Amino acid sequence: MRVRNFGLGLLPLLALSSAAIARPADVTAIKAAVADTHRTDAETHRDQYRHPVETLTFFGLRPDQTVVEFNPGGGWYTAILAPMLSAHGHYIGLVIHGEKAEASLAKLIAAGGDRYHGATAATLDPASASSTVPDNSADEVLTFRNVHNLIMAGGDTANGAFKAWFRMLKPGGVLGVVDHHLPESADSAAEQKSGYLKRSTVVRLAEAAGFRLAAESAINANPADPHDWPKGVWTLPPVLELGDQDRAKYLAIGESDRMTLKFVKPK
Repeated sequence: MRVRNFGLGLLPLLALSSAAIARPADVTAIKAAVADTHRTDAETHRDQYRHPVETLTFFGLRPDQTVVEFNPGGGWYTAILAPMLSAHGHYIGLVIHGEKAEASLAKLIAAGGDRYHGATAATLDPASASSTVPDNSADEVLTFRNVHNLIMAGGDTANGAFKAWFRMLKPGGVLGVVDHHLPESADSAAEQKSGYLKRSTVVRLAEAAGFRLAAESAINANPADPHDWPKGVWTLPPVLELGDQDRAKYLAIGESDRMTLKFVKPK
């Protein structure tokens, strides 16, 4: 059944399971967090590509939840999530165990000061499919453009991460995934080097860990992206790996074509 939601300008959304329907997202709180004047101009410039209001609404975010963000990186989404959760919820930044990653996460959280009140850090060990986040404690696990890194790491890294996410979520909890989209007709070998992933690859990993696909959306799709670049997704902004070469062309295309998938841990 196709469900169209025009209230927030969402593109057509494919609803696959009523199990994902719980308390609705707090759209007012999400909009306020995205509109926070502490966000930098560089951050807000990317809203046109990353659609944070629509994306977080799609994932059902509320300010009273415990939300885990896997591999926050530079903290683009952290600057939205951590302040929104500071009063009544709990933001947890999660990285794979390692001195460098843990130090970067600690620095990111500390830089938020009082705005990130209550935010904590946690680590994940893909080899044992475990983490320092207690089992059955999180309402949502969100990961933005990170599954491709897990795939490129090789071995059981991706499988272990998905299993750890499953463990930390409460029954009925949501796993929200945004990643660069590779068409199903493309050569799967591209997943090892381009940064793009097939939808079927993400679904397979999630279902193997115990998740069910609840819904998917074209919120972050970019039909202008042909998915075949000399430097993979990093050819496009914000990285612009080729520097000034064809820079105007890549800026006109914008950020990559992305899939937005919502999984649920069955009750």
